Amino acid sequence: MPLSTRLTERFSIRHPIVLAPMGVMAGGRLAAAVSNAGGLGLIGGGYGDEAWLDKEFAAAGKARVGCGFITWSLATRPHLLDLVLARRPVALMFSFGSPAPFAARSQAAGVPVLCQVQSMTHARRALEAGADVIVAQGNEAGGHSGSRSTFTLVSEIADLLAKQAPETVLVAAGGVGDGRSLAAALMLGADGVLIGTRFLATLESAAPQGFREAIVAADGDQTIKTKTVDIARNYHWPTTEFVTRVLNNRFVAAWHGREDQLAQEPTLSVQSRLYWDAFHAGDAENTGVLMGEAAGLIHSVESAARVINDIVGQAERLLADGPRWIAD
Repeated sequence: MPLSTRLTERFSIRHPIVLAPMGVMAGGRLAAAVSNAGGLGLIGGGYGDEAWLDKEFAAAGKARVGCGFITWSLATRPHLLDLVLARRPVALMFSFGSPAPFAARSQAAGVPVLCQVQSMTHARRALEAGADVIVAQGNEAGGHSGSRSTFTLVSEIADLLAKQAPETVLVAAGGVGDGRSLAAALMLGADGVLIGTRFLATLESAAPQGFREAIVAADGDQTIKTKTVDIARNYHWPTTEFVTRVLNNRFVAAWHGREDQLAQEPTLSVQSRLYWDAFHAGDAENTGVLMGEAAGLIHSVESAARVINDIVGQAERLLADGPRWIAD
């Protein structure tokens, strides 16, 4: 019983699964693997790097892939949108900031727009900007997120769209790691799911081997929302609304709760250097490993195609078995 939703129809894909455009980690190889397996692969444009984007779009080859940006950062490098549009992406996703100027330019070029939101206020703003797809992100997600949980946020936005914008597609994000999550998201009113952490632990991921092993070894209790990672990376977000979920490792344990000390020189320069050295070495204990609570559902590193097939297969079985819950 193949899963056919408005998401699969809108993008002519086989499965209602979207790759989260994780900065640096979701490169062209992973995006292409997800798209070739029937999902929608998005390259992680992140904070914006022209050379990296060129390289990763080349790595994707002829696969139908899109791209995602951190919106407030893109506003400081708006030419990157033109660079990506010239690559004829299948979709563009904007997160964390007003999508309005970029959404209009993307749609004028014939590219559908996904807007990731973390609250009802964000959802309404995304609708005003003309979003084709709203991605409702709960705080179970890895990386930056807001304060709402996936279960209630998806349901509430589904009700909003049913009343105000029934043509807008809804995607659930945050804590999606297996077929149970996909089936539940569809029951909540979503048309598909956006998955990050599960795809980090794949053969095609750009994540260092140490990061993949850390994800497989962790459970959801071993993640934490903290500002330490952004401080160490010298990433200055314009709002405190979004906090990063990461592995609660040695680095985080040492500095969580001591953010003011970490931010002071010369401590910051020293710790930032150690942070990036560990990151490039794939040392999962002494750097930031962005990962969500779905880590507890991940038990092995597989190909992206195997992950998609397993998730979809489990969801199909669960949904087909629905009548058993209804008493005669």
